[in-house]
Amino acid sequence: MTKDKNTSVDIPDDIKKMKFEEALGALEEIVRNLESGDVSLEESIEIYTRGTQLKAHCEDRLRDATARIEKITKSADGSLSSSPLDSGS
Repeated sequence: MTKDKNTSVDIPDDIKKMKFEEALGALEEIVRNLESGDVSLEESIEIYTRGTQLKAHCEDRLRDATARIEKITKSADGSLSSSPLDSGS
C-alpha cells in the first residue's frame, strides 16, 4: 500500500493497478450501495474507506493525464508544433 501523492490516503496495490474506468466503475458501485441503505454500518464504513481510496486513485490518474495533454498548433508555413495545453499560448 502506498500513499497518494497529494493526499494522506493509502491506496492499496490492487487499486493502483486499476485503469481509470475500472476504478470509476467500482466507485460508482460503492456509491450505489451506500445510497441504497441496504448495507450494515460496519460494511458502510469499510466500503466508504475503499471509496476514498478509489477516488484518490481516479484523481491521480486524471492529474497525470492532464499533465500529458498537449496543444498541437499549425504555423503559417504548415509545420506543426506542440506545447502544454495550459501554457496560455
